Amino acid sequence: MPFIPTSRKELNTLGWDYLDVILFSGDAYVDHPSFGTAVIGRVLEAAGYRVAIVPQPNWRDDRRDFKKLGQPRLFFGVTSGCMDSMVNHYTANKRLRSNDAYTPGGKAGFRPDYATTVYAKILRQLFPETPVILGGIEASLRRLTHYDYWSDALRPSILAESRADLLVYGMGETPVREIARRLAGGEPVRQLRDIPQTAYWAPGSECVAAGDVKLHSFEECVKNKYKFAENFAVIEREANKKESRQRLTESACGGYVAVNPPAPPMTEKEIDASFDLPYMRTPHPRYKGKHIPAYEMIKHSVTIHRGCFGGCSFCTIAAHQGRFIISRSEQSILREVENITQMDGFKGYLSDVGGPSANMYGMKGKDEKMCAKCLRNSCIFPRICGNLHTGHSRLSMLYGTLRKHKAIKKAFIGSGIRYDLFLDENGFTDASGEEYFEDLLRHHVSGRLKVAPEHTEQHVLQVMRKPSFALFEKLKELFDTQNREEALRLQLIPYFISAHPGCTESDMQRLAKKLRRLSMHPEQVQDFTPTPMTHASAMFYTGIDPVTMRKVFVPRVKTEKLRQKEWFFR
Repeated sequence: MPFIPTSRKELNTLGWDYLDVILFSGDAYVDHPSFGTAVIGRVLEAAGYRVAIVPQPNWRDDRRDFKKLGQPRLFFGVTSGCMDSMVNHYTANKRLRSNDAYTPGGKAGFRPDYATTVYAKILRQLFPETPVILGGIEASLRRLTHYDYWSDALRPSILAESRADLLVYGMGETPVREIARRLAGGEPVRQLRDIPQTAYWAPGSECVAAGDVKLHSFEECVKNKYKFAENFAVIEREANKKESRQRLTESACGGYVAVNPPAPPMTEKEIDASFDLPYMRTPHPRYKGKHIPAYEMIKHSVTIHRGCFGGCSFCTIAAHQGRFIISRSEQSILREVENITQMDGFKGYLSDVGGPSANMYGMKGKDEKMCAKCLRNSCIFPRICGNLHTGHSRLSMLYGTLRKHKAIKKAFIGSGIRYDLFLDENGFTDASGEEYFEDLLRHHVSGRLKVAPEHTEQHVLQVMRKPSFALFEKLKELFDTQNREEALRLQLIPYFISAHPGCTESDMQRLAKKLRRLSMHPEQVQDFTPTPMTHASAMFYTGIDPVTMRKVFVPRVKTEKLRQKEWFFR
């Protein structure tokens, strides 16, 4: 089908008298592999199910948007969209944002706060017999007790609040197919409690089986911050395992939440199959003539891998996409590039060929049996693992192939890069890294190279799990040399964070002095925002490092956070 249907009129045109699955999303429907609702819809469609999408339903009126397509045969799928709805709505200072990049016209106000919970509760009231399955980043990162910055309190699992039947965490193609298959086979949803990468809430007494990892209850965590910190350390450890076989259980709200181990990382063949589905790569025709900012940013971009092994304290990527890199084949990437070149309005420029970190493509353990036993939170902090293959040759070959494509004038790298994968304080770590960096500057930077040193002070960087600032200074030296010698006229754009746990106002003052010494005036700056299920957010709430259980200084007062940010502009 050109597009997955969104209305009764479209169903009638198709001659459909029933639906298997209806997906509700806080985002506009853009049929593109960067939008999770489109991916899940296309995955289910490819498996033979009839799927519809209800984008940005109106939750304020008589709920007609929730009733207009009726009751699906298998289940309702619910997501807030590509972002946590609270991050989407509010700034780091808890001010309401005036725009929404995932809404036509960039208008705010087309989804509720805590959108996943709101949608799920409405569907549960209207259709109490139909399974409700949660997915997407909001559900994924709120699957267990979590700190919610906007209410400044711990909240229980989103399952306990919404009373949904199941939750799919992480990238959901594999578990959602299994859920649909078993429901279609006649199994009741209450029996679907063994599917990897899913979680569920059940009322009544705890049910802890042999081999389960029992977490402190939600109620205990509310009373004792140390117990929440201990929980987080266990959750992060289990989520980062390549082969986890242990279920997590946590009592909450008169019942318990059970989180099954993650599914094995997708194979190259599996991720290729997901990206090769027949996406239209445009917004649904219902938005004709309307500008959707998030789509405009990525419409001519290509995602070449998923996951991140950086383990940065403040980042949710590994918590959602996984710590292990899942790379697409060159053939699948080139098929997508070919499709992009056929799009109306394409003028020969790919805006991005990247991923969470653009230069992790193709990287994995040299001996993957060792990876299966590893308990590290990061493959590159505090030092690069000796078992990690960090060569850039495969990525450089892909870039070279794109440069030879007749329809491609430039393939830019808009994603940030991890320079600690090819540099140490003495320079390039190997020839492939040097070749990669030189080719990157010559051919693939659209005027600005984005990197993220995040801070200058070593003790703050330790808390962030980031490399020393001396490494950034080496990068700048090499960048300036090549820029000058080849007259490239490029800019180096560093990202920095203020008010991160461990950072004082004196640290920000020293940061400002060092940047002035380097004649740098940062544009990309951010006041730290605690988001659910990150190491830094656990520190922000507890004042404790969950790994060491030692106290950490935390700038929590609004005026203190603002003073720290002001140092960027002095």
